[in-house]
Amino acid sequence: MPNVVIVGAQWGDEGKGKVVDRYGARASWVVRFQGGNNAGHTLVVDGRETILHLVPSGILHPDTRCAIGNGVVIDLRVLCDEITALKAQGVDPTNRLFVSYGAHLIMPYHRRLDLARERFRGVDKIGTTGRGIGPAYEDKIARRGVRIADLSDPERVRGLVEQRVAELNALLVANNDTKPYQRAEIDSLVQETVELGQELAPYFANVGEQLAKASRDGAQILFEGAQGVLLDIDHGTYPFVTSSNTVGSNAATGTGLGPQHLGRVVGITKAYTTRVGAGPFPTELHDALGEQLRENGREFGATTGRPRRCGWLDFVALRYAVRVAGIEQIVLTKLDVLSGLDQISICTGYEIDGERFTTYPDNAHDVARVTPVYEMMPGFADIRQARNIEDLPKNARAYVDRIAEELNVSLALLSVGPGRGEDIEIVDPFQS
Repeated sequence: MPNVVIVGAQWGDEGKGKVVDRYGARASWVVRFQGGNNAGHTLVVDGRETILHLVPSGILHPDTRCAIGNGVVIDLRVLCDEITALKAQGVDPTNRLFVSYGAHLIMPYHRRLDLARERFRGVDKIGTTGRGIGPAYEDKIARRGVRIADLSDPERVRGLVEQRVAELNALLVANNDTKPYQRAEIDSLVQETVELGQELAPYFANVGEQLAKASRDGAQILFEGAQGVLLDIDHGTYPFVTSSNTVGSNAATGTGLGPQHLGRVVGITKAYTTRVGAGPFPTELHDALGEQLRENGREFGATTGRPRRCGWLDFVALRYAVRVAGIEQIVLTKLDVLSGLDQISICTGYEIDGERFTTYPDNAHDVARVTPVYEMMPGFADIRQARNIEDLPKNARAYVDRIAEELNVSLALLSVGPGRGEDIEIVDPFQS
């Protein structure tokens, strides 16, 4: 039976948390492999909402082990608060949550630099969450980051921090932050980092080795991605992207397992499209209908609370996501949000300077210049009570069949409501 990689097939916020929660009940392990606490996965179980930023969504299943891989950047305070909140809800991650020694830390100066840069960019700002994700990945690539493995040696942490802050003070001033770090602040920062490391030490582990052993023993592993394919640092709408690789293949690099362990890639897409932050969005709706989708779909960021931009489903972008992420099966979420519309539009192609394209532009800057070409389909009535594909109204069934046909993938799951169990399962990706 294959392992499964879950990736977002759009610009993130596709409902991956709910899907991972469902499939996590069948997995022995759920592993996060990239991103940081700029991602928020919202789970609704028995009417209670749980929002997770770092801990994998499978943690709500008592028999599932969870891991945070080396490809994730970790804010220790956020992780500590998240564990505390889970315990308060009666979910104890002790001996079930493991954090890779190879993961890099988001330090307070990363957040400060992130915010300073956005202010400095003005109208050209990228729209980051301000959580310090980008600067943390910069330090990782530049080989000057602080890792989980460093926390056992306070003097090493101090040396890394002091060296980095000396450089950052000049950058902060250059980005209109006129308060460089002073000695007392550095001392306090180092002390807090070491103390958080000591508090979280029981969760630190050699994640790659544990997963390799689990795989050898026949355990089923679910790899949980954050954000979406169109935000990938290499394959997304650059520069309006995240700071890591969000495609399925990065599940190997971000956990310490070889690619032969990955198994099947399942892409999560909404029945329409949303985007948070700046960047091109060809099918965006700037009218009352876009606002209706936002309100009905509760399209507000789980991490920032920012309203999401809403628009029609985009086949051109989805075909591209299927190709670069290796998606074999699709989970379609928030189909219920389209209930009650008279007509539904689907973007089937782009026009640029009078020429029509059905493939995503090679030059990401051209995405901002496209005019979408639409196909119209009839709307459908409320579907929240449907639990089998046969329960769907004729027009809803035609819509989902059109998506599978166009993308040349199989449908694994349809989400017809926000709660656990409000789904129509077509195939089990662990079995099929």
